[in-house]
Amino acid sequence: MSLPLVHPHETAWRRDRPIEPEAAALLVVDVQNLEISPPIEREHPAFVADLQARVVPNIARLIAGCRQAGIEVVYTVVESLTRDGRDRSLDHKLSGILVPKGAWEGQMIDAVAPRDDEIVLPKTSSGVFNSTNIDYVLRNLGVRHLLVVGVLTDQCVDMAVRDGADRGYYTICISDCCSTYTADRQANALQAFGGYCRTVTLEAMLAEIAASAKKTRVG
Repeated sequence: MSLPLVHPHETAWRRDRPIEPEAAALLVVDVQNLEISPPIEREHPAFVADLQARVVPNIARLIAGCRQAGIEVVYTVVESLTRDGRDRSLDHKLSGILVPKGAWEGQMIDAVAPRDDEIVLPKTSSGVFNSTNIDYVLRNLGVRHLLVVGVLTDQCVDMAVRDGADRGYYTICISDCCSTYTADRQANALQAFGGYCRTVTLEAMLAEIAASAKKTRVG
């Protein structure tokens, strides 16, 4: 039986390598007022309730931990560059997704709102790597480790994880800082893109960030 080929340096390529705060960024995907708006709440009341009661507070804790450790926090939101949305992707036009430039729906939920000097990238497609210059921005920031949280787990989060991995980032999904419309969809999504990232819980990530930041200070 033939053995799979192994690159001589492959032993150093591990998904579970500890994060380096100075080379890490947290990407917060679409945690915006659109997701708690009346139309979404009417169609998916359990999703909105869980988002507000559990997921958003979890993300807020993670943001605080990242800021304290010096990890860059980057946000992306669904929002057009125009009021009539003529710059949207074809898929968003076909799906009827329109968040006009400057609309309330395009703003981050208050509990996870960005600070004045943090980066917010409006996007007009599901994939943040497809309709923004995030790759350029992350490379300018010296980012190698990309932490991903937000909504929806099986749509825009999924694409961020896969596209980030394909572009050479050590990608980490914090599972209890993500959400989608049903528990089955959540579980299926985490399993489906699990091969592209390391998946951890909030508590594990906060502990790792604290340990890495302490090691950096001591070093």
